[in-house]
Amino acid sequence: MVKNSDKKIALIAGALSLPFFTRDALRKNGWDVFVIGIKNFCDPTLKPDMIIRIGGAGPAARECKKRGIHKLVFVGALGHINLSDIRPDLWSLSVLLSVLKHQRGYDSMAVAFNKALEKRGYEIVAAQDLAPELAFTKTGVQTRVKPSKNDEKDIERAIQVSHVIGTEDIGASVVVDKQVVAVEAAEGTARMLDRVVEMRKNKRKSGGVFAKMTKPGQDLRIDIPAIGVDTVRAVKNAKLHGIIVNAKTCFVIDKPAVLDAANKAKIFIKAI
Repeated sequence: MVKNSDKKIALIAGALSLPFFTRDALRKNGWDVFVIGIKNFCDPTLKPDMIIRIGGAGPAARECKKRGIHKLVFVGALGHINLSDIRPDLWSLSVLLSVLKHQRGYDSMAVAFNKALEKRGYEIVAAQDLAPELAFTKTGVQTRVKPSKNDEKDIERAIQVSHVIGTEDIGASVVVDKQVVAVEAAEGTARMLDRVVEMRKNKRKSGGVFAKMTKPGQDLRIDIPAIGVDTVRAVKNAKLHGIIVNAKTCFVIDKPAVLDAANKAKIFIKAI
């Protein structure tokens, strides 16, 4: 439970629209939000309080200390960052060395990053814990459209495959239509769905599901799966029947718009 006397937080914002919804949700829940935008990623219309480059977090650390901010929340896309492209300042170099020492994969890198910041006096928090409305709060079908018995079989298979690829730190997304159609790797979810759209463009009948789920043991404070209206459109274009996500952990960017788009497209969304 967050104490009322400690409502200051820094939001480190990456790309796309999730930082907007997160900032607004946090403020609605009584948080004093200081927005730090990542250069070349953060949308300038977010109007961040300050901008930093990747590897140049020293000024932000000093500003947070000056403002008495000890809580950090990370949202927004950055992609898979090439560590060789980072030119760190002295503060960031110390964090980077800690990360490189302890990371063994993409997820372990995130865990090591969080631990390095914690050692420097910061508490990394999950946005969905502070603002539950950013995700589906209850399990079950969220749309008017319901999965069929065949869809349920695909859902069961998709959950199973998601668990396997998540355990191996391969990816967070999978497409199943009786068999595994596609698995997300380094290209990311959007490009994986583009690949499925191209693969199935001549398919006469629709069928199958897209699952985007958190990985077993994943640190839920950073790099959390998200879906939005674009996801619904891609799923429709790929001639799939539905979307599977985790309740309480997967971000839903502009939930009313997502549900409206899914209902109009006759795509079901089920939270597990």
